Amino acid sequence: MRTPLVWLVAAAFVCAGATAPSVRGQRREPAPEYTGLVGTYCVTCHNDRLKTAGLSLQSLALTNVPEQAQVWEKVARKLRSGEMPPATVRSRPDSQMAGALVNYLETTLDRAAVLRPNPGRAPVHRLNRAEYSNAIRDLLAVDVRPGEWLPVDDSGYGFDNIAAVLSTSPALLDRYMSAAHKISRLAVGDLTLKPVEEIYDAKRDPLKGSRNEQLNDDLPFDSRAGMTVGHYFPLDAEYVFKIRFLGVQTGGEETEIDPYQVRVAVKAGLHTVGVTSPRENLKPERDAPADGPGGGTGGRGGPAQIPSPVDLRLSGARLKRFDVRATTPEVNKLIIGGPYNATSRGDTPSRRTIFVCRPVRPAQEPACARTILTALAHRAFRRPVTSADIEPLYAFYRKSREAESGDFDSGIQAAIEAMLVSPEFLFRIERDPSTAETGTAHRVSDVELASRLSFFLWSTIPDAELLDVAERGKLKDPAVLERQVRRMLDDPRADALVSNFAGQWLHLRNVETVKPDPVSLPFDEALRQSFLTETSLFVSSIFREDRSLLDLLSADYTFVNQRLAEHYGIPRVYGSQFRRVTLTDVNRRGLLGQGSVLTVTSYPNRTSVVQRGKWILENLLGTPPPPPPPDVPELKAAPHGKVLSMREQMQVHRANATCAACHGRMDPIGFALENYDAVGRWREQDAGAPIDASGKLPDGTEFQGPAGLSRLLLTKYQDDFLRTATEKLLTYALGRGVEYYDYPTIRSINREAARDNYRVSSWILAIVKSTPFQMRRALDS
Repeated sequence: MRTPLVWLVAAAFVCAGATAPSVRGQRREPAPEYTGLVGTYCVTCHNDRLKTAGLSLQSLALTNVPEQAQVWEKVARKLRSGEMPPATVRSRPDSQMAGALVNYLETTLDRAAVLRPNPGRAPVHRLNRAEYSNAIRDLLAVDVRPGEWLPVDDSGYGFDNIAAVLSTSPALLDRYMSAAHKISRLAVGDLTLKPVEEIYDAKRDPLKGSRNEQLNDDLPFDSRAGMTVGHYFPLDAEYVFKIRFLGVQTGGEETEIDPYQVRVAVKAGLHTVGVTSPRENLKPERDAPADGPGGGTGGRGGPAQIPSPVDLRLSGARLKRFDVRATTPEVNKLIIGGPYNATSRGDTPSRRTIFVCRPVRPAQEPACARTILTALAHRAFRRPVTSADIEPLYAFYRKSREAESGDFDSGIQAAIEAMLVSPEFLFRIERDPSTAETGTAHRVSDVELASRLSFFLWSTIPDAELLDVAERGKLKDPAVLERQVRRMLDDPRADALVSNFAGQWLHLRNVETVKPDPVSLPFDEALRQSFLTETSLFVSSIFREDRSLLDLLSADYTFVNQRLAEHYGIPRVYGSQFRRVTLTDVNRRGLLGQGSVLTVTSYPNRTSVVQRGKWILENLLGTPPPPPPPDVPELKAAPHGKVLSMREQMQVHRANATCAACHGRMDPIGFALENYDAVGRWREQDAGAPIDASGKLPDGTEFQGPAGLSRLLLTKYQDDFLRTATEKLLTYALGRGVEYYDYPTIRSINREAARDNYRVSSWILAIVKSTPFQMRRALDS
């Protein structure tokens, strides 16, 4: 077994760039009025007799705040958000005095956290599906998304990379073994692979239309409509391509040759396969069969129908042109089968990655095999490897090599298969130094820090440069660490931070499964994809351009294509390509004006002020409402058949005292977005009545419409938004839930990011340099 590395632990570690107050000097004594405020406005409910919400402050003193940090952090949050004392209580403390008490509590807790850091401790972390796919891609240069072959991961705290919920089971281990077998064969190129068919469904295809427009950059500029897929061809062999069109007969029995089918030789590797139509004025080529499939007349007694040409393309080059009897052929399915009549393993990126040496004579094979396995295991295990790591893998190589039909390549394939089911690959394992005392904080090693960094920013294993820096012990240097972070943020792999973090934080993944009523709402698959693309490009631009985090709520631009622009009422946007446009309508600015957010917070056939208000409270302000009681009544229909607006229905609903308590904060926020229907279209009326998009919070704060709500979030609730965003990102970065002892770190991160106007790079760097990201608490006894 590998001997753990021993690392010296600093006597007192303060993360680089921290801005917490100095711990020198005597403890600050609380002002008498703070004690009086707590006694007057808090203890009246939270005492030993009542214990409202299970909390008593009666026996707690403000002179020993750090000893009761969990309680006082809760008190500070409730006071700062204005949730306590409740708005229904007539006697409330002076806002300035309450703010001063909050500052005292937070300053005292921050001082104590610097003196005695508690970085927390996450359990062993299994790679989730996205991390597994990316790790395979970067380790073996096989981009087949094998994580999709595994069961869906559980989520915790809003994310699917939380170590505590990424459990294992016998069924999951079986899937890992099956995936490892398939991946190793694809990577090495197994000549015994049997032909299989893979079906690509075009139901999720973007805009199809009659305009002479290019669908995407993988298709020629003079093409329109169609679909593209990335397909991995494992061998130099023949492959069969079949195309199915909506409403077009293929004719005949299953045994017949499909009229829209071609069998061609393809070189091994990842290729883009595209099905597209040329421009409308492009005539069919002479060699296209005029009386073949799709040719001839349009039916007895009907006019002759000119076949429409459709091109099958491989990595941009046309393989075949079909004539399809349809005015605007729409692709339904693309089926790729093979390999047939394999000629060789091919010269694929995966083989070039794996075979860093080639034995010329049998005597050279053992040394070359060890060289290959050492290089792969070094990346797969994300640390320096020893003979204890390599010899078990070499045993698998040797057994397969010495088999009757074995050769050098098949031996390497067997060793890779074993490597991919090793716990050292499937789990992120961090070890406490032998010098660490029970329950104390210590730095993680540079190599462990490199893994934390790469899975945070890239959702994959460290690359060669990051691993080299870590193994030389340089990553702990703040300047080196910052250079690596900035380099990684500039890398295309940082797109994973947007898709995996923002996709879950903002519930964008739910866009793929929502089902608005297509009868009452103008919704189709093209609009679904446009919603996803818009918000993905928008959030990516915030990150890529290193803009302020506040721009998520206030940016005066977005990304649209023609379909989405028409939906929003934005003029003079043509074609299916997305482009950046400036928003003149202030109501459309930021996330709150985007169809993705507005659709996932609605019901299939109507808006929901509750869902929209809850989404903002939970995801932007970090103050989720309590769960509804089990006997919540449904919205009642109006008497005498009168159609009520959403505001009128909610007024009836809030007449129930049980409902009113929670809806006081949610509903005003949701009403501000009522001008957007259930799929984000702007409207002026609801149920025939003008929409009232005004809102008034329990503390008396008033605002009007989406623009007014955004201004409120950026002014009065800016600190809450920034704190919540940091909590979410820290949760994602650590792979564990945020605890009360992390709150001083969150405040420190936001103070650090504020120096640079909350730019994304400053925000991320502050997290990377923080105590919980760079340290770990040793196992308790």
